[in-house]
Amino acid sequence: MIKDIIEALSELLPHQILHGQQVGTKYAVDWSGESALTPDIVVRPTNVAHVSALLQYCNQHQLPIVIQGGMTGLSGGSTPQHSEIVLSLERLTGISELDTESMTLTALAGTPLEHLQLAASEAGLYLPLDLGARGSCTVGGNVATNAGGNQVLSYGMTRSLVLGLEAVTADGTIIRSMNKMLKNNAGYDLKQLFIGSEGTLGVVTEVVFRLFPKPLNKQSALCGFSTFSQAVFFLQRMQSTCSRVSAFEIMWDNYLKQVLVMNQQFSRPLAEDHAFYVLIEIEGNESERDVESFNLQLQACLDDGILNDAIVAQSDRDVGQFWQLRDGVVDILASVTHRANFDIGVPISQMPAFVEAVEASLSAQFDHLELCIFGHMADGNLHIIAWTGREGDVELIYQKVYTLVGNMGGTITAEHGIGTMKRQYLSLCRSEQEIALMRLIKQTMDPNNILNPGRVI
Repeated sequence: MIKDIIEALSELLPHQILHGQQVGTKYAVDWSGESALTPDIVVRPTNVAHVSALLQYCNQHQLPIVIQGGMTGLSGGSTPQHSEIVLSLERLTGISELDTESMTLTALAGTPLEHLQLAASEAGLYLPLDLGARGSCTVGGNVATNAGGNQVLSYGMTRSLVLGLEAVTADGTIIRSMNKMLKNNAGYDLKQLFIGSEGTLGVVTEVVFRLFPKPLNKQSALCGFSTFSQAVFFLQRMQSTCSRVSAFEIMWDNYLKQVLVMNQQFSRPLAEDHAFYVLIEIEGNESERDVESFNLQLQACLDDGILNDAIVAQSDRDVGQFWQLRDGVVDILASVTHRANFDIGVPISQMPAFVEAVEASLSAQFDHLELCIFGHMADGNLHIIAWTGREGDVELIYQKVYTLVGNMGGTITAEHGIGTMKRQYLSLCRSEQEIALMRLIKQTMDPNNILNPGRVI
């Protein structure tokens, strides 16, 4: 049967099919590293008509498809399962249009995010969507997962930055809704069906992003705190007195210690140890005034006991070093096997109690437990990595932490999506009625269940 499918697809889409020994390991698993499986067939279309033709064929023959972009996901959503055909968007790349007057940028789904950021910057504009995988992740994947990242506090999730898109539904129908306007109330906002649906309702092939004027300056500082409450007071103080707080990244001391252990080129950034560290960035357009205001507010927070210590970046190199510490999670994930990796959201007011409950619950059950906690905090998002070195403990750690998330009224995923790895826990943060409606939408749009089957629901 596979041979027949390969022959049919090769005739339908010449020079776009990989099979057998041609298929490399890069198609076998996403960054989660879980359940790797090298697929039998990979299809690499170069335009939307090819995507449409593939989906129409697979729908007619009820052949399941898994959609792949940059493979930077952490939820198993793009990892192939048995008998699935891989639809890779790696060749569907390029910037279609950069409209400086409308301040929009249109790009094909397989384009790396960093390419869009650079293009916008060269035009004197700014795309604030940003995450650590910017050089590898693709904009189609960003949209499909409603990616968050480092500047959600100020600019919102990917959903807030998408004005229009093109998508292909399961039967091959091309839905072209390439709106470039901030205001458009003509009927249903169909793009929202595809944003955050993780490829289960359609394949995003092109996206219109909203751009912003480029900030003329950015101030960065790394700060130390004794308590979580201090960090919250500091956030609110800076939001009320500075032009725009664009990033507010919190790191527990256990996270920073692991980063320093994993990467010997880093040194502890502040003279003394602190329980919490915050990387804060402020954007503005009045250089001298913004610098003065930022420094004055930091000093005022030090004087008022809100802040224990701080170091202000004096150069781009300093800023890069601050972010290297925050992005040091990559070194941890690469070095630690048999770990539970969480991307959860809880209300800011519940975060201290939640973290305390996690530490107490896991420490009571597991010896040799290691925990790393960090996150965006100001938008309610925390990341936790937990491990004991024993593979058998991983699933139980997931169960315990997700149960606590549900008890706190939080979400089991704040930005990475459900994929396959979190599907069984969806009911902890979504009601029975919500899940039933999700199933109804899926059944309506993909009755043969060919698009990313087994993901999300």
